Amino acid sequence: MSSKKYIITVDLGGTKILSALLNEKNEIVQRVKTPTNSNYGVKKIIEDIAASINSLLEKAKLNEKEIKAISIGVPGTVNPQTGVIAVAPNLGIKDFNIRKAIGKNFSVPVLIENDVNLAALGIKYFELKDKLNNALVVFVGTGIGGALVFDGKLYRGSSFYAGEIGHMKIDKRGNISKNKNRSFEETASRTAIVRKINKALEKGINSEILSYVKEGGKIKSSALGKAVKRGDPLITEEVGRASKVIGRVLGSITTLLNVDTIILGGGVIEAMGDFMLPIISESFSEAVLPEPGKAVKIVATKLGDDAPLYGGIALFNEFNS
Repeated sequence: MSSKKYIITVDLGGTKILSALLNEKNEIVQRVKTPTNSNYGVKKIIEDIAASINSLLEKAKLNEKEIKAISIGVPGTVNPQTGVIAVAPNLGIKDFNIRKAIGKNFSVPVLIENDVNLAALGIKYFELKDKLNNALVVFVGTGIGGALVFDGKLYRGSSFYAGEIGHMKIDKRGNISKNKNRSFEETASRTAIVRKINKALEKGINSEILSYVKEGGKIKSSALGKAVKRGDPLITEEVGRASKVIGRVLGSITTLLNVDTIILGGGVIEAMGDFMLPIISESFSEAVLPEPGKAVKIVATKLGDDAPLYGGIALFNEFNS
């Protein structure tokens, strides 16, 4: 009997590195969460990932011989076959073989996937128990990422760029545009929401938001969520604006792809889903063609940040089937 009983999944995000140890029963038995120090370059990111993995092993009193594989989700375009990140804009990484870099620190197989693709695999197999047919998975956080499932299978595209909806060009209302406008994630991600809020604060518009932020710290999704629950006018306006944009973009995509399910996740949705989903759904209905729109169910993932962690198991099973 093999002594290899565990999978390690690393969800590399724009602001945090979330690593988890999962056992043979598909249970998360240990977690480590650290900030992403992208300002110090890719070498520092690799060092932090390796440190988080070693911390997991130390906390669980395990060694590498008991690990089947390390699965890593990256917020960018990656080739799972070669382990190369083509581009990860929010991390400042381009044309970098992360599999090889992590592999220098460990003697176990390293698997690479786009972070939202990894989340989609986790949702498909562990939340919806493989009952996902044609779906769009969208995570809203530092940026906006997407994943596509067609006929029950993850669709990666001809050159692994499928699902990169965050880089679609839109106007400020969320309509698809070929003109030189902002991208979807530059308009409706947490980064975009916070940018608009900071500009309003600089103009002297009142808000309680800074009372939920550590002195000198950044406005995170949790702070936005607290302000929304308190009914802060500035924050509800900006989050509502972003929600309308998200709904319109999802409506246009649905008209094209005719999916039956849209699953939303990411820090922004996790913090404010109850407020955002009704607005997204209404805006979606206004943008989508009636017939394909009728078939769509829009929901928030119940797995939250755990979705890509479970996706690490599914990715290992895919590469070892």
